[in-house]
Amino acid sequence: MTIVGGGTTDSLVREDGVVGYINVGPLTLESGYRLPRARLAYETWGRLNEDASNAVLIEHALTGDSHVARGQSRDHAPEVERVAAEAGGWWDGLVGPGAAIDTDKYFVVCANILGGCYGSTGPGTQAPPEVDPAQKAWGSRFPRITVRDTVNAEAVLSDAMGIERWALVIGGSMGGARALEWAVMYPERVAACGVIAACASASAELLAWGQAQALAIRQDPNFCGGDYYDGDFPEAGLGLARRIAHITYRSAAELHYRFGRETQPNEDVAATHTAQRGRYRVESYLDHQASKLAGRFDANAYLSVNETLMSHDITRGRGSLTEVLSGTSCDWLVAGVDSDRLFFPAESAEIVQALPGEQELHMISSPSGHDGFLIEAPQLGLLLKKTVLRD
Repeated sequence: MTIVGGGTTDSLVREDGVVGYINVGPLTLESGYRLPRARLAYETWGRLNEDASNAVLIEHALTGDSHVARGQSRDHAPEVERVAAEAGGWWDGLVGPGAAIDTDKYFVVCANILGGCYGSTGPGTQAPPEVDPAQKAWGSRFPRITVRDTVNAEAVLSDAMGIERWALVIGGSMGGARALEWAVMYPERVAACGVIAACASASAELLAWGQAQALAIRQDPNFCGGDYYDGDFPEAGLGLARRIAHITYRSAAELHYRFGRETQPNEDVAATHTAQRGRYRVESYLDHQASKLAGRFDANAYLSVNETLMSHDITRGRGSLTEVLSGTSCDWLVAGVDSDRLFFPAESAEIVQALPGEQELHMISSPSGHDGFLIEAPQLGLLLKKTVLRD
């Protein structure tokens, strides 16, 4: 086990919210492909106690990263590191000092997914010499990564940190799928599991949405079969993929309430020629979301994590859902979002019905659709304290 840049396993624990790196390869993937070298980027908050019993693993969603909460870097750290650490996290309010996942009490870990583009090995990272002597980016040669592969990589990180059992593994959306796989693959290493706005397996509708997003990227003229790093970035295709996805992240009621049929100021939607018409406000909103993602994400990485989500099937090669979940032994929090139209509440109910023992489906009330699992952090915090994080 090596830590990028050298050092001992003690240096795996960083200042709160500061990115660290660990080599977890070589890693044999579910497909049988042997990834010769693999690196995970991760962040931590709080301190691991003496018996390593206070560790919480948080799994991010599709285009998320390891910065789940704001942190505080060392005073002598480079300015860029301090600024990154102190920036807001995607689950601020749920994670932090005094929050439901209290970083004064728990040692929190969040790793960037294998195949992503925030420091972990992915299509945009340099291929090792055994794959490419010139060590150009992986690009189209990057192998398919499944949810199970990501969990195995995180298990290596867990071992390196000396964490034999997580007090809680929790995630929303694709993060919920990863948390669920942890409970099935390593039941003895998960004391409690939080599966939020997720499902037991990717539905046909989810696969259909996934295909539309993948084709949007692949059909961009700049995509070049995935080997575009020496040329123009396929920004249009990635932006279109984000537009498709974002519609599924919000509810129809919210889009109607926020935008209705209002037009973007100073734009004419009644122009004589279709090619000259302006935009409705909802179109401008989607354009903004597309631009934001294209400015921070790699198109190949989007294809990779999208494929990882599409691969999700907790029963694959294992038997029925009831049979698979009968081998788990942790406490559970399974929660849906009542307005979710990407992972419908019925899919959360399916998990609850298959779990061993007496279980309850919890519901987050939100007008915002699937993104409610991020937006309604106070509700989720109360559910955590009521169920798996009781004092």
